[in-house]
Parts: sequence; structure tokens; C-alpha cells
Amino acid sequence: MKMNESSEVEEAHIDLTPMIDTVMFLLIFFMLTTTLRQKENDLGIMLPGATEAAGPVDIPDEQIIEVDSKGNVSLNGKNFVGTQMPELVKTLYLYRKAAEASKIKSLITVQAEDATLYERVIDVMNACAAAGIKDITFGAGGGGD
Repeated sequence: MKMNESSEVEEAHIDLTPMIDTVMFLLIFFMLTTTLRQKENDLGIMLPGATEAAGPVDIPDEQIIEVDSKGNVSLNGKNFVGTQMPELVKTLYLYRKAAEASKIKSLITVQAEDATLYERVIDVMNACAAAGIKDITFGAGGGGD
């Protein structure tokens, strides 16, 4: 075979553009997925937790909520007013938490007078439910006015 002297020999050419694009994509990917700061769970901070009581705490076995014929609600001599009674809910919630910490059952007894409106007793039951107390009993109330 005779080669023509006038024809030029083509040199092999490698296109580097796809390889450069791939390297750039990999570089960007690793830069975005790498964290340069310490994670929060690696800081060694100890959060406060529940602790056992140092000594026994005397908590009454049950709380008695009294409802008189005028609709006044009282617990341990403290009167609560209004239909929502947020203070009663807060007090009952604290009682339930203290009872759970002492590993006793939180019991509520509702004593309503004979002439008491049912609405006030239902308000007391709603307050107990909002505080998470499920054990409610009803006691015999007084004769009223």
C-alpha cells in the first residue's frame, strides 16, 4: 500500500470536557454533603432528667373536691371560680404528677350538695380530665341550705 504524501496524518484527540464535568460534579457533591462543624449530639451536654425523691413524701391518698349548692368549688380549703377553672386544672395536674412520682394512685372524690347544679359537677369532671386524672368517685354531700 502506497500512502499519499499529500495527506496529513490525524493525531489522536481525547475530549476532556466530560471528565472535567464529572470531576466538578463530584467535587460539588462532596462539598455539600460534608459537615465541617460538630454535630449537636456530640457536644456532651447532659440534660436534666427525672430524679427519685430523697425521702418519702406524704401525699394524701385522695383529694376531696367540694361543690356547694351555690356552685362554689373548693379543694383543700381553696375556692375555684369560673367554668374552665384553670387553677383547679393546674392544682390537679401537680397532684397527679406528685402521686406518680410517689408511685401511688391519684384519687379524686367529688362531694356535691343535694341542690348543686349538675353543670358545676361536670365542670369539675372536665378539670379532672384535663389534668389526666381518671379515678373519680362521688361522695355523699350535705343536705344543703
